[in-house]
Amino acid sequence: PFSAAWIVTRTDGSPTGLSAAVRQTVRNLDQALPAFAMTSLATVVSDSVAERRFSMLLLGLFAGIALFLAAVGLYGVVAYAVSQRTQEIGLRMAIGAQRGDVLRMVVGGGMKLAVVGVVLGIACALALAQLITAMLYEVTPFDPASYSATALVLLAVAAVACYVPARR
Repeated sequence: PFSAAWIVTRTDGSPTGLSAAVRQTVRNLDQALPAFAMTSLATVVSDSVAERRFSMLLLGLFAGIALFLAAVGLYGVVAYAVSQRTQEIGLRMAIGAQRGDVLRMVVGGGMKLAVVGVVLGIACALALAQLITAMLYEVTPFDPASYSATALVLLAVAAVACYVPARR
């Protein structure tokens, strides 16, 4: 009644070395049964998740590109703001502001943008979490560790993107 049957064998050695013995055993049971497509269970499992693995690879690649573009964009905004405020920064330093004070002022301004973006992003992610439930594996849509790690990575990248023009 079945269009296909599976025979699973366990071996302590290499699974490829067992294929001849399995084929002979199948022939001994029934000459009409074909024994083909012998693969290891690791290969069967790997092939079954290959499409999802590729999708996650693309998702990770695009997420990395988005993170890079966000860092470049934030760097551009902060660099432009610093270039527009060069005279103000020079005046502050002339009346006694230390280098660290100016650095803190510029990085703080850029980090305010980043914190607002992270807060809005987390709010949107929580609101839309149920839409991606089917794509998650062993992670709940409201996983605090994932949200925290993502926020920390974004804030760290933003801090570096703000620090470079501030130091300049």
